[in-house]
Amino acid sequence: MDTQFVWRQEFNIGVDKIDRDHQRLFKIINRIYSFKDNDEGYRWACQEGIKFFKGHTVQHFADEEAYMISVGYEGFDEHRRIHKTFRENTLPALEQELERTDYSQEAVKHFLGVCVGWLIGHTMTEDLAIAGRPIRRWENLLPREQTRATQEVIVQLVQDLFHLKARMISDAYGGEKFGEGVYYDLIYGTDREEKKQEIIMVFEEKLLINTVGRIMGIQAGTMDAMLVHAARFTTQQFVGRIMEHFPAMKNYELKGERLLSYDQFQKVVGNEKMQLSLLFGAEDAGYFAYCMIAPHLLENGLGMSIESEKAADEVNQYLQMRKKQEQNQKKKVLVVDDSMTVRQSMISLLGRDYEVSEAESGVAAIRVITLNRPDLVLLDYEMPVCDGRQTLEMLRSEKAFESVPVIFLTGRGDPESVKKVLDLKPAGYLLKYLKPEEIKRNIDEFFKGK
Repeated sequence: MDTQFVWRQEFNIGVDKIDRDHQRLFKIINRIYSFKDNDEGYRWACQEGIKFFKGHTVQHFADEEAYMISVGYEGFDEHRRIHKTFRENTLPALEQELERTDYSQEAVKHFLGVCVGWLIGHTMTEDLAIAGRPIRRWENLLPREQTRATQEVIVQLVQDLFHLKARMISDAYGGEKFGEGVYYDLIYGTDREEKKQEIIMVFEEKLLINTVGRIMGIQAGTMDAMLVHAARFTTQQFVGRIMEHFPAMKNYELKGERLLSYDQFQKVVGNEKMQLSLLFGAEDAGYFAYCMIAPHLLENGLGMSIESEKAADEVNQYLQMRKKQEQNQKKKVLVVDDSMTVRQSMISLLGRDYEVSEAESGVAAIRVITLNRPDLVLLDYEMPVCDGRQTLEMLRSEKAFESVPVIFLTGRGDPESVKKVLDLKPAGYLLKYLKPEEIKRNIDEFFKGK
């Protein structure tokens, strides 16, 4: 089997029992993946492999939770809840897809991709927190029932208001950028209590144009003051409808509103613990997120406050600020490489002149490109699961991504490897052993040529 899900040293959290179990889960996933090209007994083999994976996952969760209890881990309740959601919601949904498609290769790949992504993400955040290493972001989350209820209300409201079918992509949105966005902060409170509740709605710009803008008959396809005002009041009604479904929120009234820049939004999600952070996709119209912080003490100078009698001037100031930021915006470069060392070295090399993001695999790169389209992709050739050529094939097969420029940055310089990717029209082919200043010069010249 050429393709494998590779366990790396940085995934270890330092607890032998848990680390061994994590590695074993990867081996089980690899075993299932090995069946994908085996026609004989394929369906049965996948069923048995998945059954074993599920059983081992349940046992692993029990062992991990027992360890957390033994060390008095304070985040036990939240950690157990995440386990339970994966066990009771995510895995059954994936299994239903497998059965519905009769264990098609696409469904199996989806199952394995989600499991690997969840395992890596959970290990690098929540599991590392058991050893006391990083700061945990997901604390004081709302009960699962209320999260699910909010999700259902939002999906129904999007259907009612805009006749769009929305789907929840993540219930742990961490503030990642998806395209050009509008960040609208609403502060609610009551006259009797000092506690405040903050709702931040994040909209991909094209979503507002495709929904509120379409209703208004806007044809230009760009944000203007009228669309921002319409979006503000539509959002207020939208959030108000959500709050009506929850008795604890019914006495809250809108006390203030702010339009945030992306950097200001990042400060909020970096400094505050969110009780809800849901990311949705609305068909092909775009993405949006619903984030809630409660209670929240407002910080002076954070965002642009909107006062009703000055709303027109302040929205225009906000649009001017966005325009200025766009004019000064650095070109976006995505580095795709399974080596953390390579990714960090490229960030150090390019970070001064470019906005550099990173992805550790071809699959992760597709998600990053979907959410925040780069101006250039630096793509490694040799990667596990989905190599550079396969990643570029996926990009070229999607109309929305077929024009994204890609330069291979790889250690493979043999003529056969280069020949294999020429038909996919990469924008260049650089070798990793070039001097850093030469790599930088090539990238600078690419953008000058553009």
